[in-house]
Amino acid sequence: MTAYDRAMAASPWEQLEAGITLPFHPDLQVPELHQIELDVPTMPAIEFIEETARKAVVEQLSGSVTSGMTVAVGGGSRGLTSRVELLRGAINGLRDLGAEPFLVPAMGSHGGAKAEGQRAMLESLGMTAEALGVEIRATMQTVEIAHTARGMPLYLDKHAAGADRIFPVNRIKPHTCFRGPIESGLAKMTVVGFGKQPGAAQIHSCGPIEMRNRILDGIEAVKATGRLLGGLASIESPSGDIVRIEALRGEQIGGERERELTDVAKALVPALPFAEIDVLIIEQGGKDISGTTMDPNVTGRFWVHALDDPAEPDVHAIVLLGITEISAGNVLGIGFADFIPSAVAKTIDWQKTYVNCFTAGIAGLRRARMPMVLASEDDCIKAALSMCGRDLHAPKRVVRIESTLHMTTCWISDALLDDLPAGARLV
Repeated sequence: MTAYDRAMAASPWEQLEAGITLPFHPDLQVPELHQIELDVPTMPAIEFIEETARKAVVEQLSGSVTSGMTVAVGGGSRGLTSRVELLRGAINGLRDLGAEPFLVPAMGSHGGAKAEGQRAMLESLGMTAEALGVEIRATMQTVEIAHTARGMPLYLDKHAAGADRIFPVNRIKPHTCFRGPIESGLAKMTVVGFGKQPGAAQIHSCGPIEMRNRILDGIEAVKATGRLLGGLASIESPSGDIVRIEALRGEQIGGERERELTDVAKALVPALPFAEIDVLIIEQGGKDISGTTMDPNVTGRFWVHALDDPAEPDVHAIVLLGITEISAGNVLGIGFADFIPSAVAKTIDWQKTYVNCFTAGIAGLRRARMPMVLASEDDCIKAALSMCGRDLHAPKRVVRIESTLHMTTCWISDALLDDLPAGARLV
């Protein structure tokens, strides 16, 4: 029996598990790639992360904390640079002021919408009780604490609701589902992350305009309860260095100061430096890289109804070669890829992925779709070259990056060497 006959005799899922083999043209050539260093926007890196975070919290919140005040500190699922040091600095700063902090997972429906899954995700990112010197309390139970002016209920993690105050710690950056004056940061963690699955679901269930409005309305309603002590924000450069650490008071979250920090973060997003790319190869995606596995702010693929994709970059085909172990099989956004090797398909936890996509509402529809599953990384790249819309013998515009999170270098084919962006140089 030939390999083709064996594949045809297998069930459809067995075929995908093995990876489909395609009839590539014998003349198909994979172009040689050249590494280039990009001239990316940056700021001076902060050297002493923990000490800076601790000092910022003490200076900003002095006078806002009473002795013995219990504070639920929010830890998220993203791969923040120096996340442990940021949290430890915030926790120790709160203690300096007389508070009694503890940590809660503030990550919506991630971790399969299960308490043990969220705790495991924190620990996989290094946020253990031992490393932080604080108790971790994980639950998916919520308490309804307020309503917005338009009547939407606001939910809060049960443990956080039992504390005197809450305190989100998060990176500020552009969001993957909507555009607004504030996007991913302290306000979103407060309204969505601390709100667990029901809080995340009602914010994400609508389109991008309503999602923006619900977060803005939601943060105002939470602030009105007096539960929001403040928060600690970080901003990262394209190289992954932390370039800004700032503590905000409760009334500043969602307000003018967080909006100013959002503008700073947007200006530092690493962009693909070419207007048109035939094949984009991404070595690794994951929940710690982006909530959507691959950041659409980089690839240009948002695929959300009522949110226009940018004209550039125009990427014809995307190959995703790997998923981070920390993702634990959750690959919301896998639909952005056109090709994945079978080794990646085997790691997908569809329960976690579909729960996350379901919670994301309309933003999860196209992003949950299955790419073509081929036998190897090489087959995926060859398929992308064959199907990108260029003639077999035409030069292909190929870009390869490590991930969409931090991008200071990339690899390009000969067809792009004449189009190097300003400041870029061959390594």
